[in-house]
Amino acid sequence: MNADSTTEGLVVAAFGRRFLVESADGRIRDCVTRGKRNDYACGDRVTIMVQDDSHGVINSCAPRQTLLYRSDHWKQKLIAANVTQMVMVVAPVPSFDLNVVDCCLAAAEHAGIQPLIVLNKADLPESAKSETALALYTAMGYRLLKLVATQGVDALRPQLTGQRSVLVGESGMGKSTILNRLLPHAAAVTQDVSAALGTGKHTTSHARLHHLDNASDIIDTPGVQAFGVHHLGVADLAAAFVEFRPYLGQCRFRDCRHLEEPGCALVAAHEAGAITTRRLAAYRRLAAENLRQQKKF
Repeated sequence: MNADSTTEGLVVAAFGRRFLVESADGRIRDCVTRGKRNDYACGDRVTIMVQDDSHGVINSCAPRQTLLYRSDHWKQKLIAANVTQMVMVVAPVPSFDLNVVDCCLAAAEHAGIQPLIVLNKADLPESAKSETALALYTAMGYRLLKLVATQGVDALRPQLTGQRSVLVGESGMGKSTILNRLLPHAAAVTQDVSAALGTGKHTTSHARLHHLDNASDIIDTPGVQAFGVHHLGVADLAAAFVEFRPYLGQCRFRDCRHLEEPGCALVAAHEAGAITTRRLAAYRRLAAENLRQQKKF
């Protein structure tokens, strides 16, 4: 292919304003963006201007089917594009944060991405307590898979077939162990990516996409200690709590925020036992945070 020609490709690694883009022939180019634009993510289909066999410039991005991202008080962080499934990894040791679980599920629901919760290290004695805590989510219909990644991941493989999955979770949950069991060469690939991007030693510091087979991909992401959803307004946030949906639109006031308003259908559902105290409190905490943030702008 001649320099200055264009080709389409798949973003397989993201690092600031530099991205690795894989063409249909399997060639991977280190690409920069035009101007200051950096709003691309692993999984994006892009068109690049070819500079040579190893370098290019991203010109444009195809419309996305889905986009998973998180946000805090200051900025948004794109995580993965065009994914069909979010695999959220939790573990009993170190203990996981249910608030992070709530936020990840809300972000996935808002994006139209199917969640799968994986309880890793399920052989540890503490896993029974973790499974009890997660029963809240299985009661709402979320899938839960117990796994001991150090012993194998065969139970997970069927869940990934035909999907583009993104691995998310707090640090220390075992995401890297799962990935290396799924793809023994993943560590070597990650090292190659780090070398190409100049990021030093092998760490999951940025999202990387790996092919499981011709129809299945998995995107590894850095561990997080928080997963903000400040990009969700009150209405979107309420709709992202799946057990709230049957009651939305039934409040006394059409603009009910489900915080302190009288005649709130969510409060009535909570009093009837259909919505748990913990989940209603989690929603109210996030909604109040988002409203305070919006008032600053």
